[in-house]
Amino acid sequence: MTRRRCTAPDERGSASVWAVTIAPALIILAGLAVDGGGKVHAEQRAANLAAEAARVAGQQLHVDEAVHGARATTNTAQARTAARHFLATAGVSGSVIVRGGDTIQVTVTDSYPTVFLSIIGIDHFAVTGDAEVRAVRALNGKER
Repeated sequence: MTRRRCTAPDERGSASVWAVTIAPALIILAGLAVDGGGKVHAEQRAANLAAEAARVAGQQLHVDEAVHGARATTNTAQARTAARHFLATAGVSGSVIVRGGDTIQVTVTDSYPTVFLSIIGIDHFAVTGDAEVRAVRALNGKER
């Protein structure tokens, strides 16, 4: 039995060139899939934290007005403190704005550290989440 050798010099090593060319592209595609999904998850987390911080802040009402049946107004100082404490406990930063005594807007700022894309110099993605709540007085499901 005789063995045949490939004598075509132009094809020798062509698989190696192809592998070297395609490997970085595959790593970048995997990075986009993994780190893109991670960024989406981080954005959802930021939005959820903003909603929860706004809810906590919205519960800080002027009790005397609420108990006597007046309109529900937010205690601005307590609302800001409660929301900032919630955000600090969650390990994120953000801003709290109280408008008109009954509307609270919370913006959360965080970042997602990349897993694969750091290979090409993208270390993190900045993510934000926003939420707004309004304190209302309601009776039988109708705003008063």
